Amino acid sequence: MNLVRACPRRAQHQWKLRELWRINGLRGTHRQRERVEDRRWPGWEVVVGIEVHAQIKSRKKLFSGEWERSEARTTHTNDAPNTSVSCFDAALPGTLPTLNPKCVELAVRTALALNADVQRRSAFDRKHYFYPDLPSGYQITQRYAPLARGGYLRLSRDDFTVRITQLQLEQDTAKSTVHAGRRVSLIDLNRAGSGLMEIVSEPDMRSPEEAGDYVRTLQTLLRAVGSSDGSMELGSLRCDVNVSVNRYGQPPGTRCEIKNLNSIKFVMTAIASEVFRHIELLESGRTVTQETRGFDENKAETFKLRSKEDSPDYRYMPDPNLPPLLLSQEYIEHVRSSMPELPSETRVRLLSMGLSERDADVLMTIDAGREVGFDGEIGKGAIAMTQDLLGQLASRKETFSDNPVSVEHMGELIDMVQSGKVTGEFIGVSQYLWCPGTSGKTLLRHMISHRSLDYPSKLAKELGLIALSQDDSSLVKEWCLEAIKELPQQAEAVRKGNLPVLNRLVGKVMKLGRGRANAETVRTLLLELLREES
Repeated sequence: MNLVRACPRRAQHQWKLRELWRINGLRGTHRQRERVEDRRWPGWEVVVGIEVHAQIKSRKKLFSGEWERSEARTTHTNDAPNTSVSCFDAALPGTLPTLNPKCVELAVRTALALNADVQRRSAFDRKHYFYPDLPSGYQITQRYAPLARGGYLRLSRDDFTVRITQLQLEQDTAKSTVHAGRRVSLIDLNRAGSGLMEIVSEPDMRSPEEAGDYVRTLQTLLRAVGSSDGSMELGSLRCDVNVSVNRYGQPPGTRCEIKNLNSIKFVMTAIASEVFRHIELLESGRTVTQETRGFDENKAETFKLRSKEDSPDYRYMPDPNLPPLLLSQEYIEHVRSSMPELPSETRVRLLSMGLSERDADVLMTIDAGREVGFDGEIGKGAIAMTQDLLGQLASRKETFSDNPVSVEHMGELIDMVQSGKVTGEFIGVSQYLWCPGTSGKTLLRHMISHRSLDYPSKLAKELGLIALSQDDSSLVKEWCLEAIKELPQQAEAVRKGNLPVLNRLVGKVMKLGRGRANAETVRTLLLELLREES
């Protein structure tokens, strides 16, 4: 097999022409959009393109198959520094790369989800640049012949579509930690060589909000297809944002690139800061210099890192140790047939069940709409249960991926609430009476905190959380009288017609009864008792 792709000079020449288009303001490549005046910068048009670097969710690195990590982890942040390093990662002489097929499969899956054209033939290049955190001194990437070209991603805002330029495989770098006081930098090679997908968009976005929506939608897509956990706070998804401004009707201006943004909030803030900087320069008669910039999170400002390099500065060359990657059409169709439900399909399914757009969005943000098969009345109550689950996980500083409650256990808990075995009632399609003291919420909190594997029906009996029957009305009345006695000011306010205060009394009763009383029954009984006293 020929290791050097055919006609490299011609390919390099064609690439330089495309680069010139980008350098000169992306003329002819950015999409003309209907003009919408932005009050923040009247008379100016903002052009934004984003390069997303998503770490592939594979147990092995891209080219060092010997190294494995725990299945429970998706990043290297929990490993001791420099303990997950193979000989190839450390660039020891004589080591050769071995392509990880799982990374290829997940990247192909992502490309198909983005409606991109998966290339039957792609190839790897060496990007020579000063990498203090890559021992080899170069990065293996796909510059000239990427894994996929074209495609698009439909956003939720205004049903807008962002075009995709290409998707390519490449190595991640190591992690550098700078100690200013000691004047040293520490290098952790655990992350070096991990598989990355670089997803390059066309400059189709026109505001910080559209850019934030793009990253958020792409993040949801990556999680849905299982190719990346998309965790920006853990560094498994990072963004390089290209920004330029121009007067309406004029060609795009000079772009600047903002590197390594690790949250959607920072993406939006950095874009706004850079737009104001460009406008200030242009309105004062100065020019915008093409450069690479960083983002200061504390000052909410961008700062210069270096002048912008172009393709010749990186000295690309075909990697002599890696042959072209050849994919058969049968392989591509096999990956396509194994694709899970995409977020756009999940959203349509949830809306068809009668859920509101807001409720569907809640489930979409945590992938619950895909993982849980909501039907009928279960779908009506699952929204509020999921919202409460998210709230409890957030209070514990955990994500939905850390959720210990299985689909079966959540389904049984919803059934128990609907049947009245535990308290907490559904009212209408997406409204849910979920008082702080209901036994259903107490049971859910116990399942999360104790990470219990027992079914909710068994736990409810063990914890004494089974709802009271009609025969226990006298006990509920005693709790209501005690609540009125302990909260006299609230009781008096309800007597005078301030009904919202009644919720305080209901909460007190639910606390006294450990959530076993029916909240609506308690509400009705409290009103009767207060009217009798008045």
